[in-house]
Amino acid sequence: MVIATAAKSLSDWGNLSSHRSAAALLGQPCQTCGVVHFSRDHSQFLETMPQDPVDMVDDLVKMGLYNGSQLRAANSVNAYELRKALFLKNVGRNDPSRERLILALCKQAGGLENAFAAAFGPQAGLFFADSVRNSGATRREFLRNMAVGAALVSLASCASGPATDAEAEAPVETGDLEKTDIQVGFIPITCATPIIMSEPLGFYKKYGFNAKVVKMPSWGAVRDSAIAGELDAYHMLAPMPIAMTLGLGSAAFGVKLASIENINGQAITVAERHKGQVNGPEDFKGFVIGVPFPYSMHNLLLRYYLASGGLDPDVDVQIRPVPPPDSIAQLIAGDIDAMLMPDPFNQRAVYEGAGYIHMLTKELWDGHPCCAFAASDQWIGENPNTFRALNKAIIEAAAYAQEPTNRPEIAAAISDRAFLNQPTEVVEAVLTGKFDDGNGNSLDVPDRIGFDPYPWQSFAKWISSQLVRWDLQGDGKAAQEITDDTYASVGKDVFLTDLARDLAKELGQNPPTETNREEKLAFDTFDPNAPSAYVKAQIDKFGV
Repeated sequence: MVIATAAKSLSDWGNLSSHRSAAALLGQPCQTCGVVHFSRDHSQFLETMPQDPVDMVDDLVKMGLYNGSQLRAANSVNAYELRKALFLKNVGRNDPSRERLILALCKQAGGLENAFAAAFGPQAGLFFADSVRNSGATRREFLRNMAVGAALVSLASCASGPATDAEAEAPVETGDLEKTDIQVGFIPITCATPIIMSEPLGFYKKYGFNAKVVKMPSWGAVRDSAIAGELDAYHMLAPMPIAMTLGLGSAAFGVKLASIENINGQAITVAERHKGQVNGPEDFKGFVIGVPFPYSMHNLLLRYYLASGGLDPDVDVQIRPVPPPDSIAQLIAGDIDAMLMPDPFNQRAVYEGAGYIHMLTKELWDGHPCCAFAASDQWIGENPNTFRALNKAIIEAAAYAQEPTNRPEIAAAISDRAFLNQPTEVVEAVLTGKFDDGNGNSLDVPDRIGFDPYPWQSFAKWISSQLVRWDLQGDGKAAQEITDDTYASVGKDVFLTDLARDLAKELGQNPPTETNREEKLAFDTFDPNAPSAYVKAQIDKFGV
């Protein structure tokens, strides 16, 4: 009933005079997609149901009107995002130029609220009061919004044809799984999108898992829990499996990088108090700069950037490990002056007025790896079928996340308190690349973050080269003592490139056939066949 009513006009809901008039709407083709969604039996059954949408929710769920992901989306997306998503989905038709026009017209109309009321009737606002932002809202008002919101999510699915909800797909044949109850640790950042979304959107379930993603407070906690065997698999920074396998920062513990979680998706953010004072890397001299972990792409990319401006990262600035969830508070308190952090914390800093985005890391290396899906050598050895199926689920989820049209849905699913616990508009700004930078600019960078799971061996070699360049490898050897063969052996031992390719092919994808590629960075080009020469050239060029 709710879908048909919403398709006719949302305001009709408030004007229904009887149960029978509501049921009369059923059995008719949906005005959006032309499909009849309910049988006459459903229509007759609805005549006995209460008119109040809040009281209908449980019965409508039992009837199959809402599936799990729609309810989760409605629960996590507040009224503003639902209105915006509906406009852009049904009116924008996923055409970027059309969406920009719609948003411009909304602005002229005095905001999305006024435009929405004009389109759906003057009483629309009564059912879409933003209870998430209004602390005075009652539970009944919230449930009413949730019921209507779930109807809109369903309606949006009608507009684009058959639902693509992963939960609706039949389970795949995975063979004999040694373990089905799985715990996967994650840090609440958008880099973990494929790992996180696989729980609410059903990718784990599709592969036979009763999986739970476990929110971790810091990368140190992920490392320690991995070593203690408290988790089955983990969301890790791409350099971490190399560092842990080599025993850097902890006892040696064999970890395999199974697939890359994200490329790009980070930024350098500067505290608001320094606005107008920072134009290039040389202006960071004397700053305290936060990074999430010593063995992270964030630390390595920050050092790469600072050195290009003539700064010695170990002398001219202080680089401090900061757990991503603590980064905004430290930026506001003055504990750090800037940070190279994963999102959504860069965008959240803009949202809170705490800082501005100085640079996206894709400007330093477009297509750079950041985070990864990983598991220990021991666990993989004990659960080979489980590991293969779990990695395949992640690779499929990454492909789903790579599609721009899926990202608003994903933002809604992972913004929930159990996952990122962030305003959905902040997460959506990161995933869609449509964002304000805190400097008065509204930007459209579709590849601000990407989800390409292929673990290039050249990624591993670049990471290892920088561990050597900055003497982070921990063995006391000078750069000239590390041979190109050593770089290659580390990559082959830790990055499971061949397996990722095989799994992608099984999914019908077209992964690269090569394992290495030339990597183009902002200030140089990395030849994976000559990492030793690359390190020497960097030191010769920049002095550090």
